[in-house]
Amino acid sequence: MSLRKDFDEHLQQLKQDVLEMSRRSQTAVQQAMEALKSQNEELANEVIAGDEAIDELEHSINDRAIILIAKQAPVASDLRKIMVAIKVSSDVERIGDQAVNIAKSTLHIGQEKHIKPIVDIPNMMNMALAMVDDGVRSFQNEDVKLARVVAKRDDAVDEMYGKLVQELIGYIPKHPEHMNQITQLAFVCRYIERVADHVTNISENVIYLVTGNRYDLND
Repeated sequence: MSLRKDFDEHLQQLKQDVLEMSRRSQTAVQQAMEALKSQNEELANEVIAGDEAIDELEHSINDRAIILIAKQAPVASDLRKIMVAIKVSSDVERIGDQAVNIAKSTLHIGQEKHIKPIVDIPNMMNMALAMVDDGVRSFQNEDVKLARVVAKRDDAVDEMYGKLVQELIGYIPKHPEHMNQITQLAFVCRYIERVADHVTNISENVIYLVTGNRYDLND
């Protein structure tokens, strides 16, 4: 096997590991939201426990990337691919962390009756997860156009975040006895908003991967 073919296969495996990590993080967010809606504390604890596997996969990606750099001495374009894989895996890992945060908020709320049906927050989560799905696809296919489109959708998530938090704040005078729940639900909204922010970071790195230029898509 030629050195180039060997390198390309290792690089492809690196990308596949990032994609697998993304699948796990997305599943964790979905499960965390289901736990919140149904007040399923057992499921929330499973999400928290499962984060270790996501962390271990990130460590594996980092180790594989370091070995590739050390053994293959990649040229500039190949080095970008390795470095972007590391950066994307970091944002994917943080998406998994947001799932843990949502699960912990679920545990803080416990079995206290919800002050309102948990509908709008999952809708916001669906928007953010759709961004994750497309953002990771832009990385997989090195699709700059899709990366830019995905990043623009962050504005809609930010807008929904602002509306939901304002609504929750409005419940405080009416339901002061539920202050803990209101606070935790506001935190959950923030965690989902952070998921979308991490996808914007992924989009920026996809653009850098393909063009070699850095762009700030958070403006």
